[in-house]
Amino acid sequence: MTSDTPSGKAAGSQVSLGTLSGLMGYHIAQAAVTTYIAFDEHIGKPFGLRKVEFSLLMLLLANGPLTPRQLAGTLTLTAPTLTLLLDRLQARGLLRRERNPSDGRSQHIVLTARGRRVADDSAAAAGPMERGLQTRLSRAEHAMLIELLCRLTGSTPPR
Repeated sequence: MTSDTPSGKAAGSQVSLGTLSGLMGYHIAQAAVTTYIAFDEHIGKPFGLRKVEFSLLMLLLANGPLTPRQLAGTLTLTAPTLTLLLDRLQARGLLRRERNPSDGRSQHIVLTARGRRVADDSAAAAGPMERGLQTRLSRAEHAMLIELLCRLTGSTPPR
């Protein structure tokens, strides 16, 4: 018997997932690949943003000035990682660091005018990306998926 692949299975035949079929992590990772491809097409390449950079810009767009501690906590980043991220975005002219007016020892991270334009435009590009991903789910399934992922991460689902 000859085989077309190193596994011994004929090309195009169904591969058993075995234990993987019941592992959440495997399915989350597979879904992540799909969402990463969509992100790269709609936001990553057109705006030159990484996922974490986009997330940071969206947080500033939604909340206004935030402290580095708030950003690090929300994005689950270490302080050194956040500093590198902020340095990169500041070098691109998308944000600036300002002294906190109520506490001169701390900083606020603020979008620049250019940063606001990139944030607004990339947020608009996220709409078609999400709609494309949502075509695979009903509205109820989409809401349930968000709620279940929030439960898994220990965060509060959006209302």
